Amino acid sequence: MNIGVVGTGYVGLVTGTCFAEMGNHVVCVDIDQAKVDSMKQGKIPIYEPHLDVLFERNIRQNRLSFTTQLADAVKHSSIIFLALPTPPGEDGSADLSYVLGVADQLGKMLDGYKIIINKSTVPVGTAEAVRDAIAKNYKGEFDVISNPEFLREGFAVDDFMKPDRVVIGTRSEKAKKIMGELYAPFLRQGNPIYFMDERSAELTKYAANSFLATKITFMNEVANLCEKVGANVDAVRIGIGSDDRIGKRFLFAGIGYGGSCFPKDVQALEHTSGKYGYDFSILQSVMSVNNKQKMLLAEKVLEYYGGNVKGKRFALWGLAFKPDTDDIREAPSLYIIDMLIKAGATIRAFDPEAMSNVKKQIGDKIEFANDEYHALEGADALLIATEWSAFRTPDFDKMQSTLKSKVIFDGRNLYEPQKMQEAGYYYNSIGRQTVKP
Repeated sequence: MNIGVVGTGYVGLVTGTCFAEMGNHVVCVDIDQAKVDSMKQGKIPIYEPHLDVLFERNIRQNRLSFTTQLADAVKHSSIIFLALPTPPGEDGSADLSYVLGVADQLGKMLDGYKIIINKSTVPVGTAEAVRDAIAKNYKGEFDVISNPEFLREGFAVDDFMKPDRVVIGTRSEKAKKIMGELYAPFLRQGNPIYFMDERSAELTKYAANSFLATKITFMNEVANLCEKVGANVDAVRIGIGSDDRIGKRFLFAGIGYGGSCFPKDVQALEHTSGKYGYDFSILQSVMSVNNKQKMLLAEKVLEYYGGNVKGKRFALWGLAFKPDTDDIREAPSLYIIDMLIKAGATIRAFDPEAMSNVKKQIGDKIEFANDEYHALEGADALLIATEWSAFRTPDFDKMQSTLKSKVIFDGRNLYEPQKMQEAGYYYNSIGRQTVKP
């Protein structure tokens, strides 16, 4: 099939590349000329494991191309995906200006039947709004459907190529048939495709992410209680995770969720609820608790030093909101940095992928290390904010000889407290009892 993808962020680029990998011809559109020129040369603009191989192969085999001209993609394609940003406004609502702006342009360009697909995470009723925007300028036949993505950063290629399920929101039998054929190669193992109305599909994405954010937040609340009562959150996690009704995933305690999806999707669903006169109080609590949780590690540091960290130097391992991505949107590390810098501390940080993005955002407020051990040189303590695999089994002898003091604040529970105690460390983690040498 001939496919257009408007927007080349995480969702758009993964979507376009993976469809090309299945033999489709895909044209990706972006308004950033420099970005498009770079992609034409085979340079991938984001870090996502395994995407580079597919990206380079499909460019080389002429199934994946890039343009700044929306009209070129419209002319080329029978199916057009909208993978545009929907950033949160000050009130938590999703900003649809990019989506509706492109929809308005499409209405002036369509010259025959096409399927317009909202791949972006959008509020209930957006398919209708897009349909109305197109219909103002085009009176021919077309369908607008909702096809929410369920991609995890760091696993996006696997999630797209082998989806747990595909959700399609449309009442058009013609669109159902075409979409079934488009996704058939990805569902050969029998995973389902669910057809439903557009509004239900739109709400499905928000409900899924909000539920997972709630599950994470509940476990963080349990972790905080564990510290008060002398319990171990790891044991509690295992105990409740073995219940099939609960499941093992998204039960790891930490310093809050971040990224491009959970924060804005929880906000947007809560805003939509208010718009329709419903008080979705559990989501209000989720947002409140998560905001507090992002501050927790810095608060532990301040408490340890009696509220005075002026002149202290801290090593920070991890800047991305999760491992295997360079995404720093709503990352807990940024909250930690801000709080400690304001308190007079200095920070040297290391992250395998996200340092350039942090430098673009905060400049020279912190130092950036060449590797994790360079970050430790002369540091009064180590803080861990992202659970990169390389941080799980470090050389503790090398750490000991590099750190000024054997003090670790672990926001991701990477190490066993007993082992850290035996090694002579002060070790403060999440939901477990602090150990001292």
